[in-house]
Amino acid sequence: MLRSLSNFRPDNFTLAIVATVVVASLFPAIGAAAAALHYVTIFAIALLFFLHGARLSREAALAVALQWRLHLTVLCATFVLFPILGLILRHALGGVLPDSLLVGLLFLCLLPSTVQSSIAFTSIAHGNVAAAVCSASLSNLLGIFLTPALVALLMNLKGGVSPQAVIDIVLQLLAPFLAGHLLRPWIGKFVERHRYALGFVDRGSILLVVYLAFSEAVANGLWHVLGLGDLVKLLIVCALLLAIVLAVTVIAARRLGFERADEIVIVFCGSKKSLASGVPMAGVLFPLAQVGMIVLPLMLFHQIQLMVCAALARRYAASAPATSEAPAAAEAVRTGG
Repeated sequence: MLRSLSNFRPDNFTLAIVATVVVASLFPAIGAAAAALHYVTIFAIALLFFLHGARLSREAALAVALQWRLHLTVLCATFVLFPILGLILRHALGGVLPDSLLVGLLFLCLLPSTVQSSIAFTSIAHGNVAAAVCSASLSNLLGIFLTPALVALLMNLKGGVSPQAVIDIVLQLLAPFLAGHLLRPWIGKFVERHRYALGFVDRGSILLVVYLAFSEAVANGLWHVLGLGDLVKLLIVCALLLAIVLAVTVIAARRLGFERADEIVIVFCGSKKSLASGVPMAGVLFPLAQVGMIVLPLMLFHQIQLMVCAALARRYAASAPATSEAPAAAEAVRTGG
């Protein structure tokens, strides 16, 4: 009983995000402090994507072609099924939730999959871990291009994605990612050896963006326009969204004839959305005053997907032979990838 309840305990990174929102609400960065923090955040985001590029092995990237049906199914769930559901929810919930939250809900649906937690849950469930590594990595790589393109196409922003936003995406996201990947032959082993320590860079950059975004949002009256009832409604919608995607991915994997190990990859890689990529992207794509509200759906969805997928992974594992990978992967779930 206690073990089952532990699945629903917020992970440490979520608690850190909540604490950051509280601090930003009580002590928002304003004036010169906010301007200085903005430049620190730009550097942190660039470093985050540099490390993502350094972690992507070329062997994993090349292995994608060997299981193209599986990876295509995951990509369809991530960049086709989710956006369709996001558009439906945005139009269906008009007047039910504030428009900024609906924009955030659609933005959530346009993001790539997670990497660390997708791989960890696949391992815990005794799925095809190698395929999960390839699929999650491919999703994140394509997300650098596809997410901004989908934002421009589907979100009906005034003026679309501006030329400056495109330049920011290239300079803050794409260029550091490519630089990290090109330098992997020289720094790859160092990054792997210090993966845990460098994980603080991932989480620290996200917390910086969250603090800066919520500081600006609080200064613009966030808590005067957003009530507890809106948060409860958003929580229900995020849970419903995840339930639909999990059901569709399970059914699709079985109808398409995938083996159990590959079904697990499709379920866990296809149902996730990356907080690590989403928060920095929001900081680049949207005005800072809107980012706080826009990332709220992603923050809630992140915690729900961790809790639900932890329980689902253990359910898969209960019907499969034990392996040595699961305990080692379990710790990665707590990183918030």
